[in-house]
Amino acid sequence: MLHLKNQFIFAPIKLGYSNNKGEVTDKHLIFYRARAEHLGAVIPEPLYLDKGLRELPTQMGIDNDDKIEGLKKLNHEIKQFGTKTIAHLNHPGRMANPKIPGNYHVSASDQICENGGAKPRSMDRADMDYAISLFVNAAKRAKEANFDMIELQFGHGYLAAQFLSPAVNQRSDEYGGSLDNRMKFPLEIFDAVCKASDLPIIVRISGDEMFPEGFHLEDMFTFSQELEKRGAAAIHLTAGTACSTPPWFFQHMFIKKGKTWEMAGQLQNKINIPVIFVGRINSPKDIEQINGNYNRPYIALGRALVADPDFAGKYLGKKEGRIRPCLACAEGCLGGVKSGKGLGCVVNPQVGLEDDIPDKADKAKHIAVVGGGLAGMQASLTLKERGHNVDLYEKEKLGGQFNLAWLPPKKDSLKEIVDYYKFELKSQNIKTIHKKVTPEDITGNGYQEVVLATGAEPAVPPIKGLKTYYWSEFLHDENLPEDKSVLVIGGGLIGAEISSKLVDKNNKVTIVEMLDEVARGMEMIERKFTLAKLKKHDVEIFINHKVTEIINNHQVLIEDKAGNTKTLNKIDKIVIATGMKSVNELQYNLQGKIPVHIVGDAIKPAKAREAILTAFNAAKSI
Repeated sequence: MLHLKNQFIFAPIKLGYSNNKGEVTDKHLIFYRARAEHLGAVIPEPLYLDKGLRELPTQMGIDNDDKIEGLKKLNHEIKQFGTKTIAHLNHPGRMANPKIPGNYHVSASDQICENGGAKPRSMDRADMDYAISLFVNAAKRAKEANFDMIELQFGHGYLAAQFLSPAVNQRSDEYGGSLDNRMKFPLEIFDAVCKASDLPIIVRISGDEMFPEGFHLEDMFTFSQELEKRGAAAIHLTAGTACSTPPWFFQHMFIKKGKTWEMAGQLQNKINIPVIFVGRINSPKDIEQINGNYNRPYIALGRALVADPDFAGKYLGKKEGRIRPCLACAEGCLGGVKSGKGLGCVVNPQVGLEDDIPDKADKAKHIAVVGGGLAGMQASLTLKERGHNVDLYEKEKLGGQFNLAWLPPKKDSLKEIVDYYKFELKSQNIKTIHKKVTPEDITGNGYQEVVLATGAEPAVPPIKGLKTYYWSEFLHDENLPEDKSVLVIGGGLIGAEISSKLVDKNNKVTIVEMLDEVARGMEMIERKFTLAKLKKHDVEIFINHKVTEIINNHQVLIEDKAGNTKTLNKIDKIVIATGMKSVNELQYNLQGKIPVHIVGDAIKPAKAREAILTAFNAAKSI
């Protein structure tokens, strides 16, 4: 047993909050302090073992003794709640970031990561001994920094998994070929760390790499049994590899929930040490399902704790309130880290700013919020939290344009944030008025300020002959045509998602996009899935083209940048997906009469994260 105060462990998630020296910063302390109280243990983000092996320029390190003092502070912040800490040690091998100057790349063989990366050098004995020494020295520093345990990353396609995987390990020496041979180097690392440290050692593995050429669960039964014999304290089972199967690595909404739990349950029957269950566990129902099906499991929560720092506390009944749901979209967390901005979250505007709690307003005001999309709902809740009296106006359905977001294939989890906001509005007794707002509604009802969250509407291009067209209608199943020829004008995020929906009904889809790529702005995992699907269904895509004329709604003229024209014939239906334009005419009618705050797409059409964040910040300022 791991002797934790409860079953919940914070899984390691990259934050990107460090400086370029790999040091612990105040932002780390704030982030983990906000989440640690009701957890049994916290595994901070992966710690790099060598400055030349970083995945992020802003990753925390444990490569040098000068990191120990900062890690001690971090441990103190977490352990003040009786919560244990686990140092996650990882050698990325070929997955060291090629964009970071000074990084080097080694692996079992010289196979390049198919998801992008530099060609690695096949490791010789000296390379292997050096890698072992990095783990050993990091383990010693972990002990000195007051960590309670160590976790070795042997999964997800990192160095140890590169030796374990027959798809990557092409060696002909004693470290390649059979599973026994492929296990040798990871076991050498484990044995060396065991010898160097008396801290309990957890090993994180991928139960299955989730592609035919990789290793599979039966292999990991054997490997885990060997780790148990050698003294492992627990196995932390996840799935996938960042190179070959990123959706499994990130537990994205596009993959089946629960597969990792099934594998962990099967492993639990093969070994006598604890198995840690992980993978898109983001609702009380998930926890109840795991607890009901398996024997006293440890549960690792990842992005669920990003979306709601009090997830475990609320589940355990120690904190009040509804859990703010993680959508498994990877948009704010993965997207923020990859962009260099650090971890963020679509649904939680306070990630990384947990100490910046909105103060009570100096004077309570009567405020109108116009528009009940994500921005309007967030603004209303934050204003109410600060003590204001709020009326929320929405002419149609709460959720606004985001009610379309979960209609494309495999995106149904996005609906949960609208359900969350509706529940919170009701529980906070925020009055919702369903009507189209006029200026007189604002000026004649005693409001002292107004927040305009009026969103955006489709931007329709001035195409000659365009009379009949569709936009979001085809996202609704009941409106979806079948066996038709459909032209989608605009190949951005919306156009690509509509096209993905259309091909499910055997429609012949053609996309015309003015820019030089389609699915621009789409989250990277969704984009890869969507483009592969469009290719599979023979969607014809014209980039660097524009539609110039529509003849009788069945013939369409398109033109490239050089002025060359082409006619598309026998078009049955046309979809316009050429972007959005802000709706904010109330701003001009109210200027000079009442203080006006504009939020969300009414400022500029953007993504859900920006809408929620602008609303939160505006509501804090009133």
